[in-house]
Amino acid sequence: MGVLMFAVGTRGSDLRELQKISHDSRSAITVPDFTDLAGVQEQLQSSVEAVVVDVTPETPTETVDTGKKDVVFLLDGSDGTRNGFPAMRDFVERVVEKLNVGPNNDRVSVVQYSRDPEVNFYLNTYTTKEDVVDSVRGLNHRGGSPLNTGAALRYVRDNVFTNSSGSRRLQGVPQMLILLNGGKSFDNVDTPASALKQQGIFVIGIGTRNSDRSELQKISHEPSYALSVPEFTDLPGVQEQLSTVLSTVRVRDTPMTPTVTGKKVTDFYTPMSLQHAH
Repeated sequence: MGVLMFAVGTRGSDLRELQKISHDSRSAITVPDFTDLAGVQEQLQSSVEAVVVDVTPETPTETVDTGKKDVVFLLDGSDGTRNGFPAMRDFVERVVEKLNVGPNNDRVSVVQYSRDPEVNFYLNTYTTKEDVVDSVRGLNHRGGSPLNTGAALRYVRDNVFTNSSGSRRLQGVPQMLILLNGGKSFDNVDTPASALKQQGIFVIGIGTRNSDRSELQKISHEPSYALSVPEFTDLPGVQEQLSTVLSTVRVRDTPMTPTVTGKKVTDFYTPMSLQHAH
C-alpha cells in the first residue's frame, strides 16, 4: 500500500519486534526513556525527509470496476456524409446494443459536427439502453461545411468529457471516443488530438476512403486503432473489431496517479496507555 513505518521504542520495548514492524530494521529507533526522544528527533526528521520516491505508487492494473465505461460517438455530419449517414446511425445503434447501458455501467453520448459541433445527448442524458437507442434512431443529418475535426475534438474534451456532462473520468472510469469521419479536416487536429490523449481519453478513429488516413492515425490512441472502410455502408465489417477493442480497454493508459515528489502524509500512532498516562 506504500505506507512506510518508523518505530520508536524505549528500553522496555522488544527491539526485534520494532524491527519487524518498521519499513526496514534501520527504521527502528530506540531511546533509553521517552524523556530522551529529543535525541532522535533529528534522525527521524531526516529519515522522513529522505523518503521521497522510495515508495512505488500502486497503479491499479485495472480500473476498480471493469464493467463501466463512458463512450462518446463523434459523427461527421457534414455535407459529404449525407448519403452515408443512415449507415453511420445504424452502426452506432448496433454498437450501443452490445453495451451494458446504465447510470452505474456504460454511459453513452452522441455529438455531430461539420463546421461546428452539436451535442445530440450527453453522457448523463439517458440512463437506459432503450432511451439511447431511440435517440440514436431519431438522429437527423446536420449538413454543413467545412469539416472542422480539430474544433470538434477540442469541443468534446472541454464540454462532453466533463463531470457536469456525466463523465466519470475523475473516478477512473475508462473514457472512449469513437470518431466516424468521412473526409479530411479543414482545421488542424494535432493539438486537440494530443490534448485528448493527455487526459487519458482512448480514441478510435473510423474513416472511409475519403478520410485522411494519417490524420485518423494521429487522432487515434495509436495508429492501429485507426480503422477504415471503403464506404459507411461497409461499417458492419469493423463492428466486431470495435466491440473487441471496447471490451478490452479497461486500463487507463495515463493513470491519474499523483507523482510522489516530496509530499508525504505522516501519521503518529501512540498507544492508548500512554495517551491517558498524563
